[in-house]
Amino acid sequence: MSKVEIFVKTTCPYCIRARQLLDRKGVEYKLRVIDFGGPDRAEMIERAGGRSTVPQVFIGQRHVGGCDDLMRLEDSGKLDDLLAAA
Repeated sequence: MSKVEIFVKTTCPYCIRARQLLDRKGVEYKLRVIDFGGPDRAEMIERAGGRSTVPQVFIGQRHVGGCDDLMRLEDSGKLDDLLAAA
């Protein structure tokens, strides 16, 4: 399974939803909490091409996007392939 990284804020409902999907699928991921900004938030914005909303999900070297993007991949059946390939 590929390396997955997710930038979140603790109380964000979209972050919780994205994490729940990954948890249901048994995906191990690195959680980056950016509640207070700082260098992790700056890194997220740079890697996400300027996007500053949370969550921001990365699978392997690919920027997947936010919660809606992750859910679209799941609904289309492409998420498992992406996880397996990266």
